[in-house]
Amino acid sequence: MKVSIVTLSFNQAEFLERAIQSVLEQDYDDIEYIVVDPGSTDGSRDIIEKYRDGIATVLDQPDKGPPDGLNNGFAAATGDIYCYMNADDAFLPGAIKEAVAAFERHRDADIVVGHGFIVDKAGDVIRRFRSAPFTPWRFAHGAAVVMQQSTFFRAAAYKATNAFNIDNRTSWDAELLLDMGLAGARVKIVDRNWSLFTIHEDSISGSQRMADESLVNHRRYFAMVMGREQRPSDSYCFTYARVLRWLMDPVGVIQKITDKLFGVPKPKTF
Repeated sequence: MKVSIVTLSFNQAEFLERAIQSVLEQDYDDIEYIVVDPGSTDGSRDIIEKYRDGIATVLDQPDKGPPDGLNNGFAAATGDIYCYMNADDAFLPGAIKEAVAAFERHRDADIVVGHGFIVDKAGDVIRRFRSAPFTPWRFAHGAAVVMQQSTFFRAAAYKATNAFNIDNRTSWDAELLLDMGLAGARVKIVDRNWSLFTIHEDSISGSQRMADESLVNHRRYFAMVMGREQRPSDSYCFTYARVLRWLMDPVGVIQKITDKLFGVPKPKTF
């Protein structure tokens, strides 16, 4: 199976080389690598050119923001499996081969999702990230958190949606996953670590500069799934869903305890 990987790049030169190397040094041969850079001025273009021989397509036209850039990237993709990696994140060794193997084992799965690690700007591990079983209902109730960097989906599942919502400025990745789920996509969680997610002061997650907009989006997701606005009584369902999340993941509970006692193990990186 061919895997099409899109990397979004915009003025993140300090991280970009790690992201590119984490793709090009994978031990899986059938990768189509697409890099989208709508106008970096910090040296990112020089880094992309340095690795140009390993990149199938570079898209450098202006776009309307990250979700629009991703749409442009996947419009150029020809693979069977899609995934994307932001310039400040990275794959772990063997991730692509393991994801493809998961699709081969679980032929009814449209999306496979692994786990990973949250790291700081210097690349030091902060904590593990455990993806949780996904259904639209669980997602709407805050209990289907998945690691975007460890998410792979069949091209057909992506094409069954209207692509990324270019008006969503905070969680376009989550909205795409929900759209695929509402279109009938089946999700398989794989108990493997596949990526690094970097939290820093300039990222949306790290800065929380769009927290209010994120809340609005999550209320909109709830309405998309439930067909109505949230009510105060829904708090019981939110609590139930979150308790169920941990009951369904005893390994995650054990890892939280051992990480607290002994520290988070350092993943093998490139």
